[in-house]
Amino acid sequence: MTYQSTRLRLVEISLDDQDDIHHLHSFPEVDEFNTLGIPRNIDETKEYLTPLIQAQKVTPRKSYFWKIELLETFAFIGIAGMTLSLDRFKRGEIYYKLLPNCWGKGYATELGKLLIGVGFNEFSLHRIEAGVATDNIKSIRVLEKMGMRREGLHRKILPIRGEWKDNYHYAIVEDDLNGN
Repeated sequence: MTYQSTRLRLVEISLDDQDDIHHLHSFPEVDEFNTLGIPRNIDETKEYLTPLIQAQKVTPRKSYFWKIELLETFAFIGIAGMTLSLDRFKRGEIYYKLLPNCWGKGYATELGKLLIGVGFNEFSLHRIEAGVATDNIKSIRVLEKMGMRREGLHRKILPIRGEWKDNYHYAIVEDDLNGN
């Protein structure tokens, strides 16, 4: 299951990607708003990835996890995922992380629009959601550029380095694309 945009390609992860994903999670700036924490070693990264890879075989499938590559060079630049609700709710939640040297180049917005397109067109979702720490100004801007709307605040929901942090809740529904 591969998807692409103008500059990016989403490819399902495998254990072959563990070194790249470990490297991504090792940056303090990537970890700033991450609930995982920086992995102590590659085995911790493998432990994190194993259930995500096993989820590829579950039917009906509710979880997708991709590496993000530059379309031109196939260079790894980050990860993205989508978790689906029960079928009757037609809802998905997206998330992503990029290497810091890829920030500020429009990749996150392009990626988000790709994920939204996949959600609505491939998975027939009605609603796509994302959460973001209230202090994560860069990601808030990206979610809004994607066309998502802030719908609320989840107080003290994110466990980050021993503290409970607040989280904004964003969403886009298929009607938003039609201007309704």
